[in-house]
Amino acid sequence: MDPHLLRTYVTVARLASFSEAARELGYTQSAVSQHIAALEQDLGAPLLTRRPVTPTPAGERLLEHASPLLLRLEAARADVVRMAAAPSHGLTLATSSTALGPRVLAALPASGVTLRVLPRDEVPAAVATGTADLGLVDGLAAPSDPLRLPDVAPLTTYGVGEEPVCVLLPDTHPLARRTGLRLADLADARWLDAPDAGLPLAHLRAANGGHGFRTALRYEGTDLHALIAVAAAGHGLTLLPRRTATGVPGTAAVPITEPRVVHRTELVHAGVLGGTAAGVADALAERV
Repeated sequence: MDPHLLRTYVTVARLASFSEAARELGYTQSAVSQHIAALEQDLGAPLLTRRPVTPTPAGERLLEHASPLLLRLEAARADVVRMAAAPSHGLTLATSSTALGPRVLAALPASGVTLRVLPRDEVPAAVATGTADLGLVDGLAAPSDPLRLPDVAPLTTYGVGEEPVCVLLPDTHPLARRTGLRLADLADARWLDAPDAGLPLAHLRAANGGHGFRTALRYEGTDLHALIAVAAAGHGLTLLPRRTATGVPGTAAVPITEPRVVHRTELVHAGVLGGTAAGVADALAERV
């Protein structure tokens, strides 16, 4: 498939409008229509209904393939450009909220750094497409087990830190005085669903056999302070690295004692590192 046609199709499907897609892509509306028609002819199936503009079943299936395909193309371009370019003297670091701990901050140079705090699943893509030199991803894992990351491109990953995890709850909560808690005993509690700030509920369910952990409130953002405030106000429990959960006024941080899980942080990069990125990567590797 012609990637230009595929990109046009994805844009039309996302905006549900040929005219809006033409405006965003810088094409005429006639050119957008021709792209869609050419793609449908190539695949031998209608991809969009016209009024309203919505994907057909075949179009829905193509969308499942399209984003990874286009991301791979961007990653390939970025990889080649990266090899041909001189090492950068600056550094762009993409990170999830809870991956940015004291160890990472201590490894950064005094100047020339751009920090991009992103939703957890977007960090590998930022590295793959060259919008970040390094990435930090984190999640819940068994001790020494690697994280399961989306397969967006050939990336190098290695662990740069592990620490215990704690449930953050108001200090008036009945469980606040416990010295430890089993994750299974909390499966029916009210939880905050904050996939881009705290540790995602999907990770907790996976550690508990795939069930439990219903959502009381969903928080869509990357601000840890906001998430902690919501938890302290009693709107639901959240799981955080011990360093983040400890010492918050009005709350208690109770360690998870079973199963044996940790908050794991991994460094992600593409290709051979040079310049500032190589220095930061080496410093983080030495701190494991």
